[in-house]
Amino acid sequence: MILEGFLGIAGGTVFELLANDHRGGTDRTQKTVGVVNAAPLYQSLPGFERPQGSLRCCCYSPDGRWFAWAVQEDVKIAEAETGAIKTTLPAAGVHEISFSPKGNYVMTWERPTKQEDGHAAPNMKVWKTESAELVASFVQKSLDGWNLQYTYDEKYCARSVTNTIEFYESDEMHTVVWNNLRVEGVTQFALSPGQNYSIAVFVAERKGAPAIVRTYTLPDFSNHTSSKSFYKADKVQLKWNELGTTVLVLAQTEVDKTGKSYYGETNLYLMSAAGNFDCRVPLDKEGPIHDVTWSPNSTEFGVVYGYMPAKTTIFDKRANVIHSLPLGPRNTILFSPHARFVLVAGFGNLQGQMDVYDRERNFTKITTIEASNASVCEWSPDGQHILTATTSPRLRVDNGVKIWHYSGPLMYLEELNELYNVYWRPQNASLFPVGSTLPPAPTPHPSAAAHIATQAPAKPAGAYRPPHARGSVTPLHFKREDEGGAAHVYTNGTSTTNNASNGLNGLGKGRRREVPGAAPADKPAPGAAPGGGVSLAGAGGDENAGLSKAALKNKKKREAAKKAKEAAAAAAAQQNGQPVPTGPAAERQGREGNKPHRGDRSRSRSNRPNNRPDGQQQGQGQGGNNRRSRSRNQEHHRGPAGDNRQQRQQNHKGQNGANTGANNPVASAPGVPTGVSGPLSPVPGTPGTPSTSEEKKVRGLHKKLRAIEELKMRLAKGERLEDTQLKKIQTEGAVRRELEMLGGV
Repeated sequence: MILEGFLGIAGGTVFELLANDHRGGTDRTQKTVGVVNAAPLYQSLPGFERPQGSLRCCCYSPDGRWFAWAVQEDVKIAEAETGAIKTTLPAAGVHEISFSPKGNYVMTWERPTKQEDGHAAPNMKVWKTESAELVASFVQKSLDGWNLQYTYDEKYCARSVTNTIEFYESDEMHTVVWNNLRVEGVTQFALSPGQNYSIAVFVAERKGAPAIVRTYTLPDFSNHTSSKSFYKADKVQLKWNELGTTVLVLAQTEVDKTGKSYYGETNLYLMSAAGNFDCRVPLDKEGPIHDVTWSPNSTEFGVVYGYMPAKTTIFDKRANVIHSLPLGPRNTILFSPHARFVLVAGFGNLQGQMDVYDRERNFTKITTIEASNASVCEWSPDGQHILTATTSPRLRVDNGVKIWHYSGPLMYLEELNELYNVYWRPQNASLFPVGSTLPPAPTPHPSAAAHIATQAPAKPAGAYRPPHARGSVTPLHFKREDEGGAAHVYTNGTSTTNNASNGLNGLGKGRRREVPGAAPADKPAPGAAPGGGVSLAGAGGDENAGLSKAALKNKKKREAAKKAKEAAAAAAAQQNGQPVPTGPAAERQGREGNKPHRGDRSRSRSNRPNNRPDGQQQGQGQGGNNRRSRSRNQEHHRGPAGDNRQQRQQNHKGQNGANTGANNPVASAPGVPTGVSGPLSPVPGTPGTPSTSEEKKVRGLHKKLRAIEELKMRLAKGERLEDTQLKKIQTEGAVRRELEMLGGV
């Protein structure tokens, strides 16, 4: 591609594939357009005179016969084979150009304007290509879906108006509308490219009703042939296969209500035009759908989906999985024109790597091509070359065109100041048959050889690692899923591990944030794993480790005060002839002192004197309708009568067998202090009651065993564990022996 004669800023380059196997292209700038033959000549098309001036757009006809470009004054149409100008359309200020499938009609779109009478001027016009005759004109304010859609034979064409799809006969467009398809709320439609004259229409969600996609067959619009309704669809992409028998519906919402994505939710559905099959395509990885495309054989399609690293899966026409490619940072999939090769690439904010797979050899990977900063990627019509380009205004530096062989080598390179468009010339793939044995890569053009010779060898790139971590094995939680790391789940825009509730990689508690290379903010608790996980060894260790001098001094004071309280409680018990309380119950008794027990409070809502007999339950009147309540006055002004009432209540409970002396020896013993009631020793394992140190240790050992069992289950499923996790599994025997010694098993 020799771009001589460019003035000022360079523009887009369009490559074409000629019939004599001299592949070529066209380039557009703000100053000129160029048509260039590709392999093996890589020379400008001899008969094409590069236009000069302000250029707005250019395009090829789908059949590859015509090439058109727009300048400020008019639109030029040239023969793609020779470059000679065929016709000139008298249309000024054209911003978009489009051809019918066979190239017999050309459409132009201009900015909306008003006539002298105040009405909108027709800005979308249809012309005959060879004679430049104006066929019809319409008012089309929106640029989205501005052009007409034609059937494969150009017999009918259609355009969308409010709640209606209008159909015209191409030869009689200037007379009257041929037929109407009335669909309330229709926003998008797509004509089938096959020979069955089918159309798919989309109606968005409205007032709680689901979105609907329906297919019809021309010209019978009385009944639809198939229908599919679903939610979460503000807009769709309707993708027909080349035979026109099946349509893929890529539905998308503007907002993701779950908060997992800024770009809305996506879902994929498959519908048959005959109405005998429809389904939602099963995607087994959470995340958005990056790309979906049909194979040229119309029986397979590929989908790239899921949070990065994304998954690529090939399905058949019934949405059954044929093959899944390895995970990787990819967002684009392209089939070669013969459906022999599959290209899976990562463009945009990804590194620009392209993986090429051989479909006929069970998706064997052929090569990986590094095409950084590429914004355009297309297969050549012969199915052996790949065109990539960096264009403006997405990126205004490193603009240029590269042509690669499917096996990996760079064939051609041309650098430009600013590149706006680049296309291959469309041609039928049947003109370039592909055998079972493909030829090797030809000799590269001198421009590619010079670029490779001057290019410095690329160093392996990776994430930054602090000096102390270099040369060591990367932990699993820093690896992507395709590199052996744990799968991530995105919640409210943040990524966590698959078992977010169990912490990092499903082990232990949620870990503190750690900055690589920086000292930890604080030291872990005794016996805990680094970062706040479950202890990997026994709970032993120095309990005072990590405490400051002031904290250690306060701890000693608390222990001394605790011992003094226990000694005082023991002396008081011996003096009253009671058994000496031990354990946490004694500590609770010291804390409560002589505070009255809740069971001693009066429970009468009435202010009448209590003249009921001793055996009658409090809170019940003569009719049994009085409810229980508390009387704080009797509690604060307790006298001898209150003590006698308490004794009567305890005797009454003993008579009813609710709380006998055998079950509560302290309560039935003589000389019990008035302020203490109820058992002094809690039932082990009762929620809310203190436990001894041995019980705490037993619970800790059981917790370790549960964590070990969880790790063993994960290991049995084939999940990769860290070394510390494997070591923890090996401590199971020691934990069980310690548990047996404590009598916890």
